[in-house]
Amino acid sequence: MSLRVCYNVYLPVRESPSHKSEMTSQILFGERFGIVDSVVNWLKVVTLFDSFTGWIDGSQAITQEWNPADKGIITGMVTECIRPDKTTVTLMPGSEIFNPDLSSGTFKCLDEEWRLSGEPYTQYLLSAGNIPDTAKQFLNVPYLWGGRTPGGIDCSGLVQIVYKIHGIQLPRNSYEQAECGKSVNFIEEALPGDLLFFSGEAETISHVAILYSPGKVIHSSGTVKIDTIDHQGIWSNEKGKYTHYLRAIKRINL
Repeated sequence: MSLRVCYNVYLPVRESPSHKSEMTSQILFGERFGIVDSVVNWLKVVTLFDSFTGWIDGSQAITQEWNPADKGIITGMVTECIRPDKTTVTLMPGSEIFNPDLSSGTFKCLDEEWRLSGEPYTQYLLSAGNIPDTAKQFLNVPYLWGGRTPGGIDCSGLVQIVYKIHGIQLPRNSYEQAECGKSVNFIEEALPGDLLFFSGEAETISHVAILYSPGKVIHSSGTVKIDTIDHQGIWSNEKGKYTHYLRAIKRINL
């Protein structure tokens, strides 16, 4: 399957080929995808990064084949770039850049030269911090179903992008992420950066959070925020009750 590349800040991915259909994910700048089907003005795609399938507006997509040999460098923060036409664009955390020259701040997309705005250029390498600190950069971002950016993000999107910034590939949805990593048996044994999986009244996994510190998690629920956690689940001081019930804890090796 030939690969295309996202040339926009992001592309909304929808459940079905209609702008009225719910957004289920987003493809970020530099992320690549293959086309598996099409209807008028719409493309059904599968992403290279997480094998996620959905529909994108064909008029928003660059359909030129492009599969560079050099691996992309994942930006660890909101990044202002200068496009080939000299206009500027702000790329989101988790975007990918290729063939980087960090001495000049240039990189390639579709064999065109882009330029990072702002030195030192090494700040755009993989994050040197830890998982909780990276997640903290998203505090107060509003919850958005299917979102993967600081403009709006869902619980599994937050986890996926934070780990991507650290060079770790995770699936898109929380129930898939729950299959990854090594199980931790007790909340007292969990370490900052571990993933905690939750359900509502039913036992099906429907939510994920990152252990921020002992007794605290950071997660996207209404907004990205820090809440209290114990062996039962997430306690909301605002609501005065448990909002999510703990089902599993997983440790992902960095």
